[in-house]
Amino acid sequence: MASIKKCLALGIFAFLWTKLGAQEKSEGSCKLLRKFNLTGLVEAKNHSMVIGGLFPIHSRTIPTNDSDEEQVSAKCEGFNFRGFRWMKTMIHTLKEINERKDILPNHTLGYQIFDTCFSISKAMESALVFLTGQEENRPNFRNSTGKYLAGVIGSGGSSLTVAASRILGLYYLPQVGYTSSCSILSDKFQFTSFVRTVASDKIQSEAMVNLIKHFGWVWVGAIAADDDYGKYGVKAFKEKMESANLCIAFSETIPKVYSNEKMQKAVNAIRSSTAKVIVLYASDLDLSPFVLEMVHHNITGRTWIASEAWITSALIARPEYFPYFGGSIGFAIPRADIPGLKEFLYDIHPSKDPNDVLTIEFWQTAFNCTWPNSSVPYNIDHRINMTGKEDRLNSMSDKLCTGEEKLEDLENTYLDVSQLRITNNVKQAVYVMAYALDRLDRCEYVKGPFKGDCLHIPDFEPQMLVPYLKNAAFPTHDGNKIELDDSGDVKIGHYDILNWQLDDKGEITFVNVGKYTFESSNFELILKKNSTIFWNTESSRSPLSVCTHVCPPGTRKGIRHGEPICCFDCIPCADGYVSEKPGQRECDQCGEDYWSNAQKSKCVLKEVEFLAYEEALGFTLVILSIIGALVVLAVTVVYVIYRHTPLVNANDRVLSFLIQMSLVITMLSSMLFIGKPYNWSCMARQVTLALGFTLCLSSILGKTISLFFAYRISVSKTRFTSMHPLFRKVIVLISVLAQVGICVAYLVLEPPWVYKNMESQNIKIIFECNEGSIEFLCIIFGVDVFLALLCFLTTFVARQLPDNYYEGKCITFGMLVFFIVWISFVPAYLSTKGKFKVAVEIFAILASSYGLLGCVFAPKCFIILLRPKRNTEETVGGRVPTVDRSIQLTSASVSSELNNTTVSTVLDD
Repeated sequence: MASIKKCLALGIFAFLWTKLGAQEKSEGSCKLLRKFNLTGLVEAKNHSMVIGGLFPIHSRTIPTNDSDEEQVSAKCEGFNFRGFRWMKTMIHTLKEINERKDILPNHTLGYQIFDTCFSISKAMESALVFLTGQEENRPNFRNSTGKYLAGVIGSGGSSLTVAASRILGLYYLPQVGYTSSCSILSDKFQFTSFVRTVASDKIQSEAMVNLIKHFGWVWVGAIAADDDYGKYGVKAFKEKMESANLCIAFSETIPKVYSNEKMQKAVNAIRSSTAKVIVLYASDLDLSPFVLEMVHHNITGRTWIASEAWITSALIARPEYFPYFGGSIGFAIPRADIPGLKEFLYDIHPSKDPNDVLTIEFWQTAFNCTWPNSSVPYNIDHRINMTGKEDRLNSMSDKLCTGEEKLEDLENTYLDVSQLRITNNVKQAVYVMAYALDRLDRCEYVKGPFKGDCLHIPDFEPQMLVPYLKNAAFPTHDGNKIELDDSGDVKIGHYDILNWQLDDKGEITFVNVGKYTFESSNFELILKKNSTIFWNTESSRSPLSVCTHVCPPGTRKGIRHGEPICCFDCIPCADGYVSEKPGQRECDQCGEDYWSNAQKSKCVLKEVEFLAYEEALGFTLVILSIIGALVVLAVTVVYVIYRHTPLVNANDRVLSFLIQMSLVITMLSSMLFIGKPYNWSCMARQVTLALGFTLCLSSILGKTISLFFAYRISVSKTRFTSMHPLFRKVIVLISVLAQVGICVAYLVLEPPWVYKNMESQNIKIIFECNEGSIEFLCIIFGVDVFLALLCFLTTFVARQLPDNYYEGKCITFGMLVFFIVWISFVPAYLSTKGKFKVAVEIFAILASSYGLLGCVFAPKCFIILLRPKRNTEETVGGRVPTVDRSIQLTSASVSSELNNTTVSTVLDD
């Protein structure tokens, strides 16, 4: 592996030398034709070794002009007070370590710091100088200071660190990042010697998604810088969003070099999208042109989720930008106070070191003046503005610096120690390097590829320090703890959650509204209960950022093909299905006894339907059945009272009483069909009805057979023997016993039961009786039909039996009514459902019972009660027009005095 990396290193150096114009001389040595134009600070004398530093002290490079006489690399412009403070923090920390006796007691650390100008090219130039110096063509790890280089702190942004680490890592030169959070830097195959004191963007992306879930946002836009930090950050964010079933509305990039076309594409995406929440993954320097675009196009009403790179940036957090970026909420590196740093920052003056060009430029830029006898330019801006023209300000100021300017009068980022976040990371990065050197010098055992004798400072190879950097763990000055894992990433820590708000002075303040803690794979989002978050919305409430509003209860999500899952149609639930909660993907089916309400939002008990006693129809039928039974009982009372009269005695009085009893049974059996069905009522009602009709029809059959024999005697020239009264009772008994046997078999083998009919009507449960075996039921009522047919045929034949009152005609009409009712009942029964089907059957029972009652007994009761004079033997009787007049047939008796013997006739008891 080492040999492969050496070959790669030689290839890179060869490429860089070619690009930078290296010329090969005849002696075989190489020399750079163009010098690296690097600025920085160095202090290496009287120190055991040096630590390199890479900081973005300027914000950009000036475009090069190849016609320049002096062949040097690009210059830098745009003094960055924030980066300058980071650099001074590193120097302050090294001085603090050198003064301590518990860390490297026998050694002191110097520094060599370069300005990366927030550009990849300068970061790579600085990395090469760290390895080779300006003239060397192979690494010697002693660079231009002549001191041994232990490692490098930096390089600032993730893209700069990636570029520098690819070169430094080839030779395992240790590098500690303080603000490079790009997730790719956790890959130890590519970045073997890199560790950092800032959490990986994977953790920050997880934190952002948890924040989005907490506020219920599902439709979020993403804007990223066109570099490693932005691209890898948004990539991790998208993966976390997808795993959480949340959606990215759009994803655009901010160009590193201003491009109106690319910038307008991002602006148009924000303006046209319904997403009101947008994640911004960019550094403050890259974000500045984008902020101006938002102001220029007056895009407001958006809530920005900030990454740690710009949430506390004074470059962006300006009052004039608050209408556009106010209410931004994001994650920041934990804040800390650094003792002695403020005093050290104030201890700066150009007169202390006339060769310190960075301090001179700081002074010129801070006080807007020109230092006497200095050629250091200030306030230069060669950027292309939004109109496409170049802004070039004067390189020198007409106002001269006096040196009496007071730093206390300044209000800039350099002197602001209220938000020391990345600044504190710089301090911890230096301490990581110092503790690793101390452990190596003490020859502490660590797991690693190097074994053998102890090596002390400065007699060690750079790669020997890497195992000490990984798994570093030490307490910090503020009581916290730095702990790194095997990948060199922060293992334990937290983010502060900040919200941009305006204070009473009209300045933007970063209000801490919560924190996001992480430890290994455990994460927790904690928002302060007593904190108020400012939302930059019309309602001053949390924004609603959705592609489609949440489907209300009663509907479900319908997928839109080709669109994200957050964009959907709300489809009403089908009947019998409900969605009780908003945003359900599927509607839930109601239980067997339940049905959906009108809104499809809740399952309600189905309406239970049966013919109840309380409702008008049921009550009416009950009244009719009771009245019918009472009428039959009244007829019975009349018959009992007048039981010795000829009309009552006519044609077997006992059968008449049996018919009356059976009519009471059929009348009252209809009440078994009313009310909620039970198993016992289902078994009783059809059987009771069948037995009642069997008793009634068999009794009528006994009467009609007597009439049939009487008629045969009356029309025959010969004498017929009359039927004995006992035979009529035997017919009734046999019919009833046969029906009882069939009914018992029916109830034992396949009895009816209560059935919940849910097929007829979805919204109702119809309680009805399942009759069990249809075959048994047909046999049972087939017996009644058979008896009815016999009754009708016999009485129809004997209908012309001469009598003043002839019972046969009445029975004939009664049977006709019986057949008409039950024949019309069949289609009516089959065409109705629910309780009305039961009502139809009850109506048929009552109608047929009332028909028989009226036809058979009404005429007799009329004569008995209203025409008693007709209730005599002479009136009831009649003469038979036969040849033999000695035979007298009446409705009361047929007498024969042959041989002085009385023979009971078919009409007499």
